[in-house]
Amino acid sequence: MNDRHNDLLRIRPEIKKHQTFDNMSDEERFQNATMRPILKLQNSLLIAAFINYANKHKGVFYELSIEKRIHYIETAIYKDQKFRNLLKGMLIGQFTIDEYHVYIDNSSKLNKRMMHLVIARLQDQVQLLTP
Repeated sequence: MNDRHNDLLRIRPEIKKHQTFDNMSDEERFQNATMRPILKLQNSLLIAAFINYANKHKGVFYELSIEKRIHYIETAIYKDQKFRNLLKGMLIGQFTIDEYHVYIDNSSKLNKRMMHLVIARLQDQVQLLTP
């Protein structure tokens, strides 16, 4: 029997730092309860995907200063639709069916939050982004 829902929830890391409260918006609650654990789970894959992206773009990223690398990460994700869609797919593929239904009802707002979180996560780990 396929127990995808419980299997997905079971493998997600627990994040105690981010809690949900009654006065939070639905998007913020989804961000904290669903997206943050998925981002933590997929962290090494996100890093590998960015390294691959940088390598495919002639390694220019590795020649930049730290400040410019931080800007490069943001620019790459916001301007390269194909790369952004790849990153979204890595995260959306970890949603349960119920979470996916919540996502499709608010996909525009949640996509913005998702990409903000991905950018922040990669920027915070810029020192790990080496081939």
